[in-house]
Amino acid sequence: MHQLNPTVEACIRSCLDCYRTCFGMAMGHCLEMGGKHAEPAHLRLMVSCSEVCRSAAHLMLGRTEHGKHICRECAEICRACAAECERVGDMDDCVAACRACAEACDRMN
Repeated sequence: MHQLNPTVEACIRSCLDCYRTCFGMAMGHCLEMGGKHAEPAHLRLMVSCSEVCRSAAHLMLGRTEHGKHICRECAEICRACAAECERVGDMDDCVAACRACAEACDRMN
């Protein structure tokens, strides 16, 4: 199997980590904490972030030229999710995963 570029490989790993972290925290931590953690807008952003990360990884793994395009949107949504999770508080893992993913996606363009 032909290896992917190391920058692409790193971005895929960051996207999958952010997908796992955001979705897992939204469905676990946030729903269990309730209050501002379970506000609809907050949960929608987290689920949107996790989905765009999963989709970006999928397109990069598929070696399509569209991977770079979705990475721009992924970076934007990840930055918004990081800011929102920082605002809500007690979500350091999500903030870190979102920021790392945004940086990795920025390197794709």
